[in-house]
Amino acid sequence: MWARAVGALGQPSCPPRESRTNSDDCRPGLDIAGDLRCDGAMPTRPARITLSLLAAGAVVTVAGCGWKEVKLAPTAAGAAPSGVRVIDHTVPNIKGQPVALSSYRGKALVIVNVASQCGLTPQYEGLQKLYATYRDKGLEVLGFPCNDFAGQEPGTNAEIETFCSTRFAVTFPLFDKVRAKGDKSPLYKTLTEEIDPALRGEIKWNFTKFLVDRQGRVVARFEPRVEPMDPAVVAQVEAVLAGR
Repeated sequence: MWARAVGALGQPSCPPRESRTNSDDCRPGLDIAGDLRCDGAMPTRPARITLSLLAAGAVVTVAGCGWKEVKLAPTAAGAAPSGVRVIDHTVPNIKGQPVALSSYRGKALVIVNVASQCGLTPQYEGLQKLYATYRDKGLEVLGFPCNDFAGQEPGTNAEIETFCSTRFAVTFPLFDKVRAKGDKSPLYKTLTEEIDPALRGEIKWNFTKFLVDRQGRVVARFEPRVEPMDPAVVAQVEAVLAGR
């Protein structure tokens, strides 16, 4: 049960028990933003990762609850990741104008479902930093507002755009709201059901991040609590930009 929630609208920012598995190794604790105490938000012990494991295409748990998990598409024998290319989709931007994701061909992409009233909303700052650091080398961050998780993105597109620009000075592209579960938007149906099997699966919460290579293939997935500037994210972004 939720023990305490504070913040502008008192919205939950970590997952209800039913969204976690029996194998989750958690104990009560503050969520990542410190604005909510729940019955299982923090791991009982830290887990260490190494870049060598990441480079090997391992599925690595960075911390408990499955919320700081890094998943990479297998790269054995230089094989390309399987599954549908996300750049085959056309999506409306935040102003309602259609954008063919194929227009990003040749660039690396970070696709992320975002929300304005979540305990993880401060990740906008890290996403903007990631974008500013690597955009000149070919990285684009694409933000997709989503209201599917505890109703934490209830605003209009105009309100979301204003919030992002004034609160976090966001300059990376934002898009129309998506459905990431249930009756999913086509892009999120691809991301959860049609990409490489190692990376498929339902979206756990806001700020799930997918890394797409220059050919439009999803090569890595970072669960919500993996910060945008986490060394694991940075290493994979740099590898994709370098064509590794």
